[in-house]
Amino acid sequence: MPQWCLWGMAVVMAVTGHTAVAAPTAPGVEFAEITPEVQNAVRMGLVYLASQQQPDGSFGAERYGRHVGISALAGLAFMGDGHLPGRGRYGPNVSKVLKFILDSSMPNGLIAADTSHGPMYGHGFATLFLSELYGQDNDPRTREALIKAIRLIVRSQNPEGGWRYQPVPTEADISVTICQVMALRAARNAGIKVPKETIDKAVDYVRRCQNPDGGFRYLLNAGNSAFPRSAAGVATLYYAGIYEDQAIDRGLEYLMQNLPGEGRNTPHYFYGHYYAVQAMYMAGGDNWAKWYPAIRAELLDRQNKPTGDWDGQVGKSYGTAMALIILQMPNRYLPIFQK
Repeated sequence: MPQWCLWGMAVVMAVTGHTAVAAPTAPGVEFAEITPEVQNAVRMGLVYLASQQQPDGSFGAERYGRHVGISALAGLAFMGDGHLPGRGRYGPNVSKVLKFILDSSMPNGLIAADTSHGPMYGHGFATLFLSELYGQDNDPRTREALIKAIRLIVRSQNPEGGWRYQPVPTEADISVTICQVMALRAARNAGIKVPKETIDKAVDYVRRCQNPDGGFRYLLNAGNSAFPRSAAGVATLYYAGIYEDQAIDRGLEYLMQNLPGEGRNTPHYFYGHYYAVQAMYMAGGDNWAKWYPAIRAELLDRQNKPTGDWDGQVGKSYGTAMALIILQMPNRYLPIFQK
C-alpha cells in the first residue's frame, strides 16, 4: 500500500468528535501554524459548509446550481480536517459528495452536472476529489469513474499541451490546464497510469505561458501577467514534478509581490490563493514562512461572524470550501499536499 495511504489511515483513526487530532502520524506538521483562532474558524466553517449540502450530496450557488467542482472542493475541505467516509463527524458529508460525483460521471468519463460555463473546470476538481479518495473506500465505482475521467483528460489535451472549457482538443488556457494537471498528479500518486507524454506536453505549454516578469499569461500567445494565473502556473510546474527551475524561481518572485495583507482587491481571490498557498508550501523555506501567516491572518479577518462562512466569487459554499482548504494546509492530511 502506498505510504500516503498508510499515513492517511493513521490520521483518520485520530479523528474524534468534529475535529481531527493532529497526531504524531502526520510528519512535518508545524503545530504552531494551526493556532486556536484557526481551529475555531475551521470549526465554524465546517458547520456552515455542512449546512449547505443538498440532499443529493451536491453544493453550488444560484449561478451554478448543482456543481461537481464546488461539491468536490467542499468534499476536500472536509477531508482537509481528516474526515473520510465512515470516519469522523463529517464522514457522511464526504460520502454524499462522493455519491453525487459518481452519479454525475458519464459513460465517456466526463463528470458534470449543472454548469453555466465549460465543464472542464468542474471535471478537473471532481477528478482530483476521486483521486484523493481512491484507496480510502471500497466502492469499485470510484476506480472505474476515476480511470474514465483520467482518460478523458488525456484525450482532450490540445496540440499546444493544454486544456480549456470543453472536453475537446482544440483551445487551451493556463487556468483550466492547472485543474487537469493537479488531477493527473493526484491520480498518478494513487496508482492510476498517466502517460508521461501528457505531462511533458503540459509542462511545455505552461513554460511558454510565462512572461519576462515571472508571471504567467492566460493564453499562450497573448496576455499580461496576473496573480491568480501565475499562482496556477507555478503550482502546475510543481505538480508536474519540477522542483528546482528558473521558471519556478521567477514565478515565486512574482507571487511574493502579491503577499496577502497589502490591501489588494485581487480578482478571482480564492482561486488564486488556493494555488498560491500550494505553491508556497511546495517551495518551503522563507516563502512558506512569510506566505502562510499572511494568508491565515487575512482569511481569519474575512470570515463572516457568527455564521462562519466566507464570501466567494461564485457563492458562499465555494468561498468557504476554498478558505478551509487554504487554512488547513499545515495539516497535510490530503495526499496531494504531501511532498
